[in-house]
Amino acid sequence: MDGFKGFKFDRRGVLAAVAASLALAGCGSGGGDGAGGETVAAAAVDGAVEKPNLKLGFIKLTDMAPLAIAKEKGFFAEEGLNVTLEPQANWKVLLDGVIGGQLDGAHMLAGQPLAATIGYGTKADLIAPLSLDLNGNAITLSNKVWSMIAPTLPKGPDGKPKHPISASVLAPVVKSFAQQGKPFKMGMVFPVSTHNYELRYWLAAGGLNPGYYTPGDVGGTVDAAVQLSVTPPPQMPATLEAGTIEGYCVGEPWNQAAVFKKIGVPVITDDEIWHDNPEKVFGLRKDFAEKYPATTAAMLRAIIKAQQWLDADGGKNRPEAVKILSQPNYVGADYDVIAASMTGKFTFEPGDTRPAPGFNIFFDKFAGYPYYSDAIWYLTQMRRWGQIAEDRTDQWYFDTAKAVYRPDLYLAAAKKLVADGAIPAGSVPETDGFRGEQGGFIDGITYDGKQPNAYLAKFKIGLKQGQKVTAAGVQ
Repeated sequence: MDGFKGFKFDRRGVLAAVAASLALAGCGSGGGDGAGGETVAAAAVDGAVEKPNLKLGFIKLTDMAPLAIAKEKGFFAEEGLNVTLEPQANWKVLLDGVIGGQLDGAHMLAGQPLAATIGYGTKADLIAPLSLDLNGNAITLSNKVWSMIAPTLPKGPDGKPKHPISASVLAPVVKSFAQQGKPFKMGMVFPVSTHNYELRYWLAAGGLNPGYYTPGDVGGTVDAAVQLSVTPPPQMPATLEAGTIEGYCVGEPWNQAAVFKKIGVPVITDDEIWHDNPEKVFGLRKDFAEKYPATTAAMLRAIIKAQQWLDADGGKNRPEAVKILSQPNYVGADYDVIAASMTGKFTFEPGDTRPAPGFNIFFDKFAGYPYYSDAIWYLTQMRRWGQIAEDRTDQWYFDTAKAVYRPDLYLAAAKKLVADGAIPAGSVPETDGFRGEQGGFIDGITYDGKQPNAYLAKFKIGLKQGQKVTAAGVQ
């Protein structure tokens, strides 16, 4: 589905009139575009939400854009919500804030509500009623490592490296490090992050074992050829520059930051690892959604409208979005650094900028719909690398996915927007919650969310049926 025109119903005149008639135009506060007076008016039109004042958390990444746009363009205010957006120090702090109730919801790693629900790392009943985006990550290597592999890479007619670049090119580098008695270390943002699983997928597809998680090794380094560690996204470039790690997988703008600082070279985007892969979700506590159903629905409607705005008309709004995200209270990176990936292109190194129209997808291709099969993919990777210690039945995967991913809540919000003329009917999928068999993976393996155990059996590197992890290792 391409960009579209003319479906956004502008309610601001109606809202302003209602606000004036109620003499309430000055009440409340709202988006940064001065839409605060619409808060009470929107509630008057649509029926009051149970909790109009909300605090939502995010990490400084460009894929938090739907939340920033929902606030700055007045979409939260249109739904009767007065939202404060608060940056969090790291993913652990953000998760704890949602679980503890300090945050009402958050821009969240897709693996976080799944891991919390199954009790990995922490235990809490969280849900994901909306997917925030597709794609958006990349893997960057240090200049030192790039200089070691660049001469070996096949080149295209333009003299630039052919893509995608396989992790197999790292094998001699990893061997060289081992001969010097040094582990080869790379960074990712959180143990249950998309970035961890994408980095592991890329390494394993290239024949390098990224290691297993066990009760005795929560770092996931058992049998690892490449050791992975956690670094918060904004700190990735500095950690690379310090030599603590030789590469990382992170969301934007922190790969482009390495290019601009001339300290590293992105070698592959996540879209090249898994075409149009699901990325972040909007996460919140299950009991919040049950206690405040109208508030939850209003949040989802506002975010969906923001997602539509971000992808409208082939990305015509992206420059404005970049300007908003560059503000210090959001991502806080330079405009040019954010624009380098957010406006339809991606720079791998100076002089090598390539078209990447799908690097960030927020609304097109049903990006907002929380597919059960997306949740199941994350669960298969948790099992593959030992975060799920023992075999689980296919039904367990289905039941867990359906407990966390909530397309019913998404559809209720989206269909209301269709009825209001705010989004087109064709932007809401007709589905049983599964995408069907998917290709587009760097290793050529296909994925069917309805057969998780059969999918796991396809991998050469990863836990096999019957294997389990214990404090003593893989058994």
